[in-house]
Amino acid sequence: MSLGLQGKVVALSGCASDIGKQIASTFAMAGASVYGCDRNTTGIGTAGFTDIESVDLTDRAAATLWIDRILAERGSLDILVHNAGGVAGQLAQPIERVTDQQWDDVIDVNLNTAFALCRAVAPRMKRQKHGSIVVLGSMASYRASLTGIQAYCAAKHAVLGLTRQLAQELGPFGIRVNAIAPGFVLTSATRAQWEAMGAEGQRRVVEGAALRDVVTTQDIADAATFLASAQARMITGQIISVDGGR
Repeated sequence: MSLGLQGKVVALSGCASDIGKQIASTFAMAGASVYGCDRNTTGIGTAGFTDIESVDLTDRAAATLWIDRILAERGSLDILVHNAGGVAGQLAQPIERVTDQQWDDVIDVNLNTAFALCRAVAPRMKRQKHGSIVVLGSMASYRASLTGIQAYCAAKHAVLGLTRQLAQELGPFGIRVNAIAPGFVLTSATRAQWEAMGAEGQRRVVEGAALRDVVTTQDIADAATFLASAQARMITGQIISVDGGR
């Protein structure tokens, strides 16, 4: 069954991560044109991408200009996948030790970037009367974060709220807005964490999932392409957990 993504134009943030690269490859295999951006795009290659730009999305003007450049080149934008985010290099600490800058950095990279991109794509998607926005959330979007980082948990909860609110606001224009909540995904960025768990810790992660397996980047990419596709035409305002059943 076709996903109906042939010829679609996709804007993908966070494209340098393992998840981002897999999302790009999966969309490209379905026939879409993928325009990627990340803060640092050095060495990621061009496979799966129509174009890649280095963009700091915490600069809201730069985020808007990136979307404007895609529109100028292609004339339309069908799908936004917002995959940028993270803990900004931070570790858990008591809230009384968290500085204003540490708090702002995590809120910026997770929540404010989502706001900036959604604001940038909404007018064009409204005019064309269709569009799909897929935001990468987290299990921390609806529970306490395993990272222990207060700002990360707050930001991911807020991303879910933004998703639900925009689904209501943009739905009358034919625009769907959904989120994905990944479980633990084994990537180059998390491999050290995985190895540090040791055999017993790894066993707990696997056995903590009903399906007794670890989420892969392909699992996340498949969820993103499905939510963006015609097969999900009546799905909006939802957060899809891709965690093996936790």
